[in-house]
Amino acid sequence: MTTKRLGIGFIGTGNISSAYLRAITGHESMAGFPVLDIKGLADMRPEASQARAAEFGLASMSIDEMLASPDIGLIVNLTIPRAHVEVGLKCLAAGKHVYSEKPLGITYAEGRKLLDAANKAGLRIGSAPDTFLGGSHQQARAVVDSGVLGQIVGGTAYFQCPGHESWHPDPAFYYDIGGGPVLDMGPYYITDLVNLLGPVARVSAMASRLRLTRPVTSEPKKGQMMDVKVDTHVTGSLGFANGAIVQVGLSFDVPAHKHVPLELYGTEASLIVPDPNFFGGDVEIRKRGREETWTNVPVTQPYAGGNYRSLGVADMATGIVENRPHRANGDLALHVLEVMEAFDIASREGRTIDIKTPVARPEPLATSLKDGRI
Repeated sequence: MTTKRLGIGFIGTGNISSAYLRAITGHESMAGFPVLDIKGLADMRPEASQARAAEFGLASMSIDEMLASPDIGLIVNLTIPRAHVEVGLKCLAAGKHVYSEKPLGITYAEGRKLLDAANKAGLRIGSAPDTFLGGSHQQARAVVDSGVLGQIVGGTAYFQCPGHESWHPDPAFYYDIGGGPVLDMGPYYITDLVNLLGPVARVSAMASRLRLTRPVTSEPKKGQMMDVKVDTHVTGSLGFANGAIVQVGLSFDVPAHKHVPLELYGTEASLIVPDPNFFGGDVEIRKRGREETWTNVPVTQPYAGGNYRSLGVADMATGIVENRPHRANGDLALHVLEVMEAFDIASREGRTIDIKTPVARPEPLATSLKDGRI
């Protein structure tokens, strides 16, 4: 475990910031990430950052103060998706490394601009999701890498729900440009699949938007109507460079279903991978043969027993202080963003889209762990 620390700041203190801060500071019986030294929180609404800072005993500052601070080397960008690249570019211009919430940007061109700016400045980009670093997903990766599945033939990936308007206090952005099930939940599934299978080579898809307005059913905006500006039911297939074909369903229009989040099918066995929105969950395998049954794979990898949002930030910070690559990196996020944009293009144009952005599978987390943890 590294003894060095990196000063970090947060821009954006909305709903997701609480999960990040709880993981870093060691709430809920989690050990925390000592490499991360939180110097301050900022938000375009000062009252929001002040409230969150008071909740965690941290300092609130303005965005300009954060960008100018010599004590902050990395900024965690938790703004809304449409602001990710604009804010990220400002951070890079101030000489800060940037870790962004997902998606990296709302278009591939935006994401490319951010990575190009980081490369020119000699700075790093990181991006959520980091759930693929969780113990259960790293355990699934170990199963795949062991070869026990044989050649991977295909799989399925499903996120389908009725929408977020029943629980989120301000859900309109999920249905605005930059929202929708692909950009909102697709990063979790596609990133985990790239972790397991390697790069995507091509995408085909169909999509629909059957409702042009939707009512908010959560407080405090219950009864207000939202315009729907994005497709809300998307299906397609991912063709991976290794030959595997994975069927995908991403929807805000499904009341209920019984699909598991992720399954992989090999020539010798099939694997159930837990929900990639979480760090833990059951990993199950069934070998070929009529007499075989599904059995649990023991999860021995760390970071499976809690909500470790910021694990990717900690791996990135450790990579910076130890001068090694980090896993939830900009190249991975840009590849995933190109794949997600390809769903839209493939659906509109009725053709298969080739993916051009190269990416390598991230190294297993275990190769960098010291004393079993970051």
